[in-house]
Amino acid sequence: MPATLFNDDWTVKPKTSIFAQIGQSADSGKLVRLPHDALISAERDPAGSGKGAYFPSAANFEYTKTFLAPDAWRDRNVRVEFQGAYRDAAVYLNDEYVGQRPYGYSIFEVNLDDHLRFGEENTLRVEVRAQDDSRWYTGVGITRDVLLHVTDPYRISSYGVQARLEDIDEEIATVKVDIALLNGRRHRATARVDVTIRDADGHAVANATTPATVSGGQAGTVSTQLYLPAPRRWSTDDPYLYSVDVHVREGDTTLDRSEVPLGLRTIQLDPQRGLRLNGTPIKIRGACVHHDNGALGGVALAAAEERRVRILKEAGFNAIRSAHNPISIPMLEACDRLGVLVMDETFDVWTESKSSFDYSLDFPEWWERDVESMVLKDRNHPSVIFYSIGNEIPEIGTAPGAEWNQRLAAKVRQIDPTRPVTNGVNGFVAALKDVMQMMQQATDAGAAGGVNDAMGSAGDMMNQISASDIVSEKLEEPLAALDVAGINYGDSRYELDRTAAPNRILVGTETFPGHIDVLWRLVLDNPNVIGDFTWAGWDYLGEVGVGRTRYLDDNDMAFEAPYPWISAWVGDIDMSGRRRAISYYRETVFGLRERPFIGVHRPQNHGRAAMTGGWSWPDIQESWTWSVDPGSPIRVDVYSTAYEVELLCNGESLGRARTGIAKPFIAEFDVTYEPGVLEAVCYSHGGEVSRSQIRSAAGEAILHLTPSAMTIADGPGDAVFIEIEILDASGIRVTDDEKDIQLTVSGAGELVGVMSGRPNPEHPLTGDVCQTLDGRVLAIVRPLHAGTIEIAATAGTLQGGVTVQVVQDSDD
Repeated sequence: MPATLFNDDWTVKPKTSIFAQIGQSADSGKLVRLPHDALISAERDPAGSGKGAYFPSAANFEYTKTFLAPDAWRDRNVRVEFQGAYRDAAVYLNDEYVGQRPYGYSIFEVNLDDHLRFGEENTLRVEVRAQDDSRWYTGVGITRDVLLHVTDPYRISSYGVQARLEDIDEEIATVKVDIALLNGRRHRATARVDVTIRDADGHAVANATTPATVSGGQAGTVSTQLYLPAPRRWSTDDPYLYSVDVHVREGDTTLDRSEVPLGLRTIQLDPQRGLRLNGTPIKIRGACVHHDNGALGGVALAAAEERRVRILKEAGFNAIRSAHNPISIPMLEACDRLGVLVMDETFDVWTESKSSFDYSLDFPEWWERDVESMVLKDRNHPSVIFYSIGNEIPEIGTAPGAEWNQRLAAKVRQIDPTRPVTNGVNGFVAALKDVMQMMQQATDAGAAGGVNDAMGSAGDMMNQISASDIVSEKLEEPLAALDVAGINYGDSRYELDRTAAPNRILVGTETFPGHIDVLWRLVLDNPNVIGDFTWAGWDYLGEVGVGRTRYLDDNDMAFEAPYPWISAWVGDIDMSGRRRAISYYRETVFGLRERPFIGVHRPQNHGRAAMTGGWSWPDIQESWTWSVDPGSPIRVDVYSTAYEVELLCNGESLGRARTGIAKPFIAEFDVTYEPGVLEAVCYSHGGEVSRSQIRSAAGEAILHLTPSAMTIADGPGDAVFIEIEILDASGIRVTDDEKDIQLTVSGAGELVGVMSGRPNPEHPLTGDVCQTLDGRVLAIVRPLHAGTIEIAATAGTLQGGVTVQVVQDSDD
């Protein structure tokens, strides 16, 4: 039968040993609704680690849920499915061990049959823990959905339905459906398997039925072929979805049922024509995306995942790389619905560690089950077009690493041969030991300029090393085992491999954001290069400040930023969902933006010597509201595809500038600040092609609240996102007068997070106070029950409020 969400009425508390509990009063824990991250509300430690955003590096929690097991379940198969529990989850029912999973992003099930007390209350306990096991913030908790399965012992295997397109033309599509079955009964049984394909409106468009006989205690598979008339293809422009409904029945009794999505689309790859989707060439405009949801921590909340996908697509991306762990099911489903391609990724480590207690300790024993978990989850989703088997694996350039690479690729193809396999390979990392030796030799030899001259910038160094003979030799075997060679920070290989390895297809799996003007030209000019994935599409928790702009007078030379920094400050979109200036530049480079973007450098930093790294972008805002004196010097950049730009302030021309003098698609202006209207007029071939303007805020300000929806569902996956802005009477945001916003939420919802996108907030993300960034704050409210949610905000004398209705979830 269809699974039911098992997310409500859990309690969470810190895990302590049975010995530590002696003589202590019992802690009843906090009542929570899953998915949940227990670490995000923990107090941060300024002396902690920046890679984990200064949250505790070691944490243990236990989640418990009590439920009734009715007598009717005695002859049923009862299982609980965890779609992700970070990390080293151990599961107990009535204090009896029932299962575990080390990897925090894998789907796993525990069978409860032998441990249930029928007709009584049962207690499910899940212990999760983390300890210096990642290079970024992971969260700790049951961070993804939990489902309860109650079926006949003769049932469909977990994720056991695969529907794949065999052939398609304008008149008919052939779809093969394989159903893996398990017979948990004592004796052989024959059931009937009914398969129905439905269109997006729920109408049946194809049917098939077949008997299926499976011996007791055994597994079996049945297959059937269906034909869809007048098929409609799935694409990024038209993400049309069918569904495949599978019923297993004895007579009129349904034993089990499963429904999977079906998108009719074809993928073709070759080095001459690149990637073709439904026969049409397509270049990947990709975003690397970490798993966290900002103030929600590691929680994969369905509403938040869909919001991220929607914002990324609106910003010009057509693909997501799930870096560096399997994507959540809610985000996968959002990509299906919205038409965004997916590269799903398995691991950040294999056998060689990157952190003290990371997955490398579990990889040799668990890798096959974790690969299987990801591929079974993905194989029916049309958005998934690549499987990535790793990221910057240090051992990839060794013989054992090449063997592991082959082994993982073969495992993926065994489960799903319909999608290409890649790996995010960093040539610099693959040759790191050799590079360190060469650098030491150069230093010992007293090379002119020392190591710094030899290295140049970190990005240039990695790029040069990626094209070296030593890297080419080390990567020949592992890249040959892949369908597509994923290249991290090595665009120097793009044109090199076009001639040196003419059968090799490449994709930039991880690239510097500010380099997109060069990268995109390489993608367009080389058919063997099918696209680019920037690091990163969305800012994330941990690796704090690696993308910050540093100023020489700050004497800030550390790779990571100090406390209270919380995010990497890398990404086209900040943690709250606001587009940063680099996003508009990328959109311009992609050729998707007609109007010019007017970017103003923060005038308080005018004249300071800035040092930008590979992940940095200048501190620029689309604002003409600044708390500096009129006449103060100010720098303005206009992003445009036009030949020339004229800048006007209050109707008076400030001059014209060519685009592309210092950097492609940018016209630069050094002017003085005068409040009013700043306008950019773009010219090509002697005529105006586009214009845009920004205005200064004036007069009294108001506090304006805009919810993402006026009605949400009383379900564990829903939420409302409230944009809180300081505006003038004309709706122009006041961007240079930051204030603390106090939030109050009452009624049918609870405030679970508040953030401005600021990478170094003074207030906790799970509190009720947040300082604005450029006049804006985002509050996240989850429903508690059906009813009315009242959200109020104050900032000094400014006040605002809004109400949102919560309706009963139709799935309840």
